[in-house]
Amino acid sequence: MIDFWLAAGLLLLVALSFLLIPVLRGRRAQLEEDRTALNVALYQERVAELQTQQQEGVLDNAQMDSGRAEAARELLADTEGADTPPLSRLGKTLPLLAAVLVPLLGLGLYLHFGASDKVELTREFAQAPQSMEEMTRRLERAVAAQPDSAEGLYFLGRTYMAQDRPADAAKIFERTVNLAGRQPELLGQWAQAQYFADGKQWSDKVQALTDEALKADPKEVTSLGLLGIAAFESARYQDAIDYWTRLLTQLPPEDNSRAALQGGIDRATEKLEASGGKVAKAPVAAKTALLKVSVDLAPELKAKVQPGDSVFIFARAVSGPPAPLAAKRLTVADLPATVELGDADAMMPQLKLSNFPEVQLVARISRAGQPTAGEWVGRSQPMASSTTAAQKLTIDSPDQ
Repeated sequence: MIDFWLAAGLLLLVALSFLLIPVLRGRRAQLEEDRTALNVALYQERVAELQTQQQEGVLDNAQMDSGRAEAARELLADTEGADTPPLSRLGKTLPLLAAVLVPLLGLGLYLHFGASDKVELTREFAQAPQSMEEMTRRLERAVAAQPDSAEGLYFLGRTYMAQDRPADAAKIFERTVNLAGRQPELLGQWAQAQYFADGKQWSDKVQALTDEALKADPKEVTSLGLLGIAAFESARYQDAIDYWTRLLTQLPPEDNSRAALQGGIDRATEKLEASGGKVAKAPVAAKTALLKVSVDLAPELKAKVQPGDSVFIFARAVSGPPAPLAAKRLTVADLPATVELGDADAMMPQLKLSNFPEVQLVARISRAGQPTAGEWVGRSQPMASSTTAAQKLTIDSPDQ
């Protein structure tokens, strides 16, 4: 920030110079004006003496005119080179007052509307923090400077959890949810922080948060892990095994937390068997959605397309995100063709056919190779994502 204030000070000096230089010039002009007035007074005194001598008969008219001319030449010689000072109605008080008020007003406006705190934060974040405490202070200052940043709030909440400050984290996650919306991941983080802030006591609030998170995303990992912990703490070992098993299936093979999670499942199994219980078999996983669709081109369009034109075949949710849930790409030369769209063709892991109860099939011809816009399209009626019967889809309408 030193270089910033040096630059600001330099600009301030430039601004003050425009105010003070005219005042200094005015002072010199005043001195010139005073000297001229003195010379005029001396000239008038000399003329008065000459007139007195003329009246007394000492000087005749010719000598009077000669003396007056000589006094005039002396006056012109003394005032030669002196510029006539410009008239100023501002005086000295107003410019000097402005010179004091301008920097004070500028500083006040900058402190109110400026972003010096954000500039300083940017410089700090350019350097790696030396400790977790320093990182926390930076995030707290960032949140104070940008209270509407959901991303900053989220990272601050995670940092509070890492520092075993769940009560503070719960408040931060609540603010994050209010800003970013009730996303499953944020609800799960909020529920987890609230559970530990309450001293590992399950509450209706935590239950509502986890229920809402898993309803929106049945695979939300934080909620599954938290429900497993709560079940284990309350000696509901079978529930703990079920929740942690569901969570285990969501983790990639290289995830380091898989070993700890499996250890928790083993401990829950031992305690269940030690209490005389028996581990229930895991429920059979639901079959993944798989739609079989035959795509063909309307006869009247065959002369209007080229063999190399792209054909995009995809399924999208009737009520849900506009992004395709599963897609395949062919060419017009491949038609008619039969394809299968299933969870394995998902564009994103969280957007699978099996996660949405009702879908629509779409086939689009795009000469430019763009899946979102083309020349011709065919659409099916809404159908259940669990449909097993083969579907027929005809491309027969202009794409609008």
